[in-house]
Amino acid sequence: MDKVNIGDNLQIQCYKHNKHIHRCWKEAVVLDIKEDYIVCGNKKSVVIEAEGNVWKTKEPAVLYFFKDKWFNVIAQLKNNGISYYCNIATPYIIEEGVIKYIDYDLDLRIFPTGDYKILDKMEYKYHKKIMNYSQELDIAIKNGLDELIKLYKSNSDIFSTERNLKYNKQYESMKQKN
Repeated sequence: MDKVNIGDNLQIQCYKHNKHIHRCWKEAVVLDIKEDYIVCGNKKSVVIEAEGNVWKTKEPAVLYFFKDKWFNVIAQLKNNGISYYCNIATPYIIEEGVIKYIDYDLDLRIFPTGDYKILDKMEYKYHKKIMNYSQELDIAIKNGLDELIKLYKSNSDIFSTERNLKYNKQYESMKQKN
């Protein structure tokens, strides 16, 4: 795994279980490095889909990637408050300046109201069948989702509005300097 430093601009590559690339983000500026996760920021990042579609993210985001947890968290700083888009995914690795992980379809969407919803259950069921997810993998995925919901309900720091606004301010400051 590559050594990274605060201020490094990495790319993000999301894969599916069959090892096919699913989506790529061109920007993830490293804002913080903790023992078990890294925090990145981006705004209007170029995103390239596997099918070739290209688009840009709409708002600033603070991204959390974990070394040993089966999810990652994207805090989206929208005009009406912070929404969280949480991917159930493998722990990340970094190779050649790229954050890489495998996405396992299930997502947790947390709204500014505090309500949440589990998304893409049918997609997960379909991919589990056609890609032959093992029982161990299925358990890891479901445990990741359960752990994520517990973290949210226990007001974990990663869901702190104040903290995510501070990280975004740090990101904006770093971008102005460059």
